[in-house]
Amino acid sequence: MEKVKPRTLSGFMELLPAPQVQMERIMQVLRETYALYGFYPLDTPLIESSEVLLAKGGGETEKQIYRFTKGDSDLSLRFDLTVPLAKYVAQHYGELTFPFRRFQIGKVYRGERAQRGRFREFYQADIDVIGDGKLDIINEAEVPSIIYKTFTSLGLQRFKIRINNRKVLNGFFAILGLTEKAGDVMRTIDKLEKIGAEKVKTILVEDFGVEAATADELLKFIETPGGTEGILAALESYKGKNEVFDLGAEELKTVATYMQAFGVPADHFEIDLTIARGLDYYTGTVYETAMLDHPEIGSICSGGRYDNLAEYYTDKQLPGVGISIGLTRLFYVLGEQGYLNDQMNKAPADVLILPMTDDMGAAIKTATALRESGIRTQLYSEQKKFKHKIGYADKLGIPFVIFLGEDEINAGVVAVKDMESGEQVKISLDEAAKLIHDGLAKKNAGKVICDK
Repeated sequence: MEKVKPRTLSGFMELLPAPQVQMERIMQVLRETYALYGFYPLDTPLIESSEVLLAKGGGETEKQIYRFTKGDSDLSLRFDLTVPLAKYVAQHYGELTFPFRRFQIGKVYRGERAQRGRFREFYQADIDVIGDGKLDIINEAEVPSIIYKTFTSLGLQRFKIRINNRKVLNGFFAILGLTEKAGDVMRTIDKLEKIGAEKVKTILVEDFGVEAATADELLKFIETPGGTEGILAALESYKGKNEVFDLGAEELKTVATYMQAFGVPADHFEIDLTIARGLDYYTGTVYETAMLDHPEIGSICSGGRYDNLAEYYTDKQLPGVGISIGLTRLFYVLGEQGYLNDQMNKAPADVLILPMTDDMGAAIKTATALRESGIRTQLYSEQKKFKHKIGYADKLGIPFVIFLGEDEINAGVVAVKDMESGEQVKISLDEAAKLIHDGLAKKNAGKVICDK
């Protein structure tokens, strides 16, 4: 029989066991952090009816979606977690309590060109707060505090959350007479960081017919210097010229004030009027988060406020605010830049029991007792030479080994070896459990990410 060469499709990440443990640790931190803020976990199907997924799609979305038929069914793989959430809230509206707070960590699929750090199958980690008819702006201030808590819990320190408000931009467009071109202008200035001011101006003037002087005034405005306080002061000079602008400026000030009350240090966020978020559905506060030492990576967490999540599925007004972390890409970048903590225990077990007798009864009882005390325990039962058994523990990075021979069984003790220090002691099983627990606390004291 001819063998098929095993291979992984381009654009799909498949990790070896140790980095998979690191990825799982990151997801565990995310789940624990989101739960601290009162979010429900949610899971939605990978496959949905194409009609449902593409209700607001078309254009690039329809080009990138993985779509197929099964019998008479037209089906698609989900391309983000927001559209399935919209369907979920509309479908279960009568069974949910609002504001509805959910987090979801799951795989999504996009048939775009695979390239370094860009995947066709990847994890997203999203949180959203959905209101029924209304949603207080306090939620727009709490979301960036969750971003801050999440990344500091992972171990990142050198990052900055940049915030803006779409009402400020839309109001300023109106002041400049650009309301009819607002969508095109918004998507263009969203490219400012990537292509620079000159190219943005060229696109505005040549592609969308914006007067050169107007484009200059727009670029001057969105690049207002002075940090958070300076920008808020500068916005005051435009007050009274447009109601939408005034509302956006007041919301921006409110969010910035409450963010500090929520525990976000002033040096970890800033108002940045260049942040536009090109997607049309954002209507209020918008967020992007960047690593200070690696701005070339772009935003590692982004999102914003939207007025009606489920408008394609229901007539009910369901405003919300949310963020998304491109988890697979972030993990890839962190690994490539050497940010992942390789000192943390990545072994599948905390202790390996090596029976030294033919009778396995005592070893099985020892393993059971250790597991009941919360220690991940693996019992080695293969008939191999001693050197191979120790090598097995060493290769997997298992921090402790217990030897259990006739002498230990008769004396009612176990021989515990710390694989890192090489120290070995004979103690009771209760003492061994405490020794291992204490040792693990020290070995796992660090965080998943080592910021530089």
